[in-house]
Amino acid sequence: MSLLQFDDRADAPPEEDWAALGTALGRYARARTNRADLVEDVVQETLSRLVQQCRDRRPVSVYALGFRIAANLLVDHHRRDRRYAGEPEEQQPSDSPLPDRVVAGRQELVVLQAALAAMPPLRREVVVRRRLHGQSCAAIANDLELSLKAVEKHITRGLADLHRALATGDEA
Repeated sequence: MSLLQFDDRADAPPEEDWAALGTALGRYARARTNRADLVEDVVQETLSRLVQQCRDRRPVSVYALGFRIAANLLVDHHRRDRRYAGEPEEQQPSDSPLPDRVVAGRQELVVLQAALAAMPPLRREVVVRRRLHGQSCAAIANDLELSLKAVEKHITRGLADLHRALATGDEA
């Protein structure tokens, strides 16, 4: 006969020491979780279910049935906690930048626009074509009838102007 089977014999079942059983179940639950509130809940629910089972039929071993019920309750609580703990992680973070980054980006844009406006027209044209439109240096040289070296110098000086403006934060 398995320990978790019920004994349907007609003789009267002996009274259980529920306090000792509750203590043993508490030790069992504490060994499997570090949450004191969960231990108390599992012991109380296990004892409640055991009392209900003992009213209907007498288990062969109240302790074995109690430990099985407690183990199942611990698994159920663990699954529930994992499911609820996983919900915030499932939410996708926003792709939009933080408000402080938006403000900083707008300020940088104003500085860069002012720095571009302050550049000589030919340098500004070369920098815009290269950095904003992605044209090659050779294509810019052909379109503006400049040497490749002249285009590279305009780009170098233009980028230096932009970096200097960003470093100082000047709008002019």
